Amino acid sequence: MSRPSTAPDRRHRLLILAICCCSLFIVGLDNTVVNIALPAIQQDLDAPASGLQWVIDAYTLVLAVLLMPAGSVADRIGRKRVFTTGLLLFALGSLLCSLAPGLGWLIGFRAVQAVGGSMMNPVAMSIITTTFTDRAERARAIGVWGGVIGISMALGPLIGGFLVDTAGWPSIFLVNVPIGLAAWLLTLRHVPESRAPRARRLDPVGQLLMALLLGCGTAVIIEGPGHGWTSPGILALAALALGALAAFPLWERRVAEPLVDLRFFRSAPFTGATVTAVCAFASLGGFLFLNTLYLQDVRHYSPVVAGLWTLPMAGVTLLASPLSGRIVAARGPRLPLLLAGGAFALSGLLLTRLTADSSALLLLPAYALFGLGFGMVNAPITNAAVSGMPLSRAGVAAAVASTSRQVGQSLGVAVIGTVVTSAVASAGGFTPATRAGWWVITGLGLTVLALGLLTTTPWAAATAARVAARFDHPPAPAPAPADAAGAADR
Repeated sequence: MSRPSTAPDRRHRLLILAICCCSLFIVGLDNTVVNIALPAIQQDLDAPASGLQWVIDAYTLVLAVLLMPAGSVADRIGRKRVFTTGLLLFALGSLLCSLAPGLGWLIGFRAVQAVGGSMMNPVAMSIITTTFTDRAERARAIGVWGGVIGISMALGPLIGGFLVDTAGWPSIFLVNVPIGLAAWLLTLRHVPESRAPRARRLDPVGQLLMALLLGCGTAVIIEGPGHGWTSPGILALAALALGALAAFPLWERRVAEPLVDLRFFRSAPFTGATVTAVCAFASLGGFLFLNTLYLQDVRHYSPVVAGLWTLPMAGVTLLASPLSGRIVAARGPRLPLLLAGGAFALSGLLLTRLTADSSALLLLPAYALFGLGFGMVNAPITNAAVSGMPLSRAGVAAAVASTSRQVGQSLGVAVIGTVVTSAVASAGGFTPATRAGWWVITGLGLTVLALGLLTTTPWAAATAARVAARFDHPPAPAPAPADAAGAADR
């Protein structure tokens, strides 16, 4: 006879939260820590610029593709089981990355890391929500969880710079191994197993179409300049991406439990949150990619000094993230979104004046403004994504927003990196070529600003209410035809 399960006490709940946040920290850290190591990787592995883009995007793309199905699988077979598997895979992928003998191997092992990461983040959130049953306590736990996202990504360049300077670029991956193994052991000992009462069905066709769309589309953007936009391989990849883009919404409308419920997009706040996440994290991906190469290849700073130059960004992000959460709780998402969009745009605008010997009076305010934008944007993205959604759909809506973050970062590295590297020859060097990338970031900031104005209006709230009503009160099935009803009676 099985023993009745007891809810964990407060100390045990806090330990579970710490374990989950530890997993989030190393996954979020790997989103940004690798950027500071790119010049060292380029030198050691003789990597072209497109190869450096793939080192970043192999990780973020796989995360984007697998985040949602990983959560569904965990709900079905057990969250603890999937979470511990993800921790081991992430640790293994990190170890393999540190031993990679060439660029292709490193890119492949980054994908292994991301498979593990995709099994950790959404599952850890599910563990937290089932562990903290009191609403107020759960809100505080999720607030801590959200703060760790900003902290891990902001500290990435600082930690990465120190590790690369003292122990070489493989150390940025090796540091994950003991942390991942420690979290695995603690999870086995302290985290109870749980499953969803009713797990969502998987959507393998939708998953395949999303993978084709993101993977082939990113490959076209990164590899197009090197192979030629009209080369057969690039045209074939473009055709696959466009075909997946056309087929995805058609398929999702036919599935009872789709990967992405397209009805969500009738809510203006949800659609705005999705596009805002893409724009904000595209800005982040482009900012870190360009800034790392500028500080180390143009200014010839060591990795640790380059990391220290990002301290204004990290510091302001750490201050702005909790402040943004409090503003959202008290006044809604409008003000943080406006501040975020304006800060991104001003930062990009300042950096369009970048030269090889720009002074700290230009760089430090630009970095601080970017940190303000990034710190302000995360809380309103999640809030707007679930705004007005029924509780039963809030988790899926938040997962779409999380996926959009990864998609945005992948696109930022691909698009902004390609725009700049393609302009180096005509612009007369890397630094003047980056101006095109900073203008793109300025435009993305203005888009976030406009969405903040549009999606926080009474009209937008009304669209969210209508979507929620459709889910709460689904339309009744159409009556059966008379002959079919008669046949059933007979």
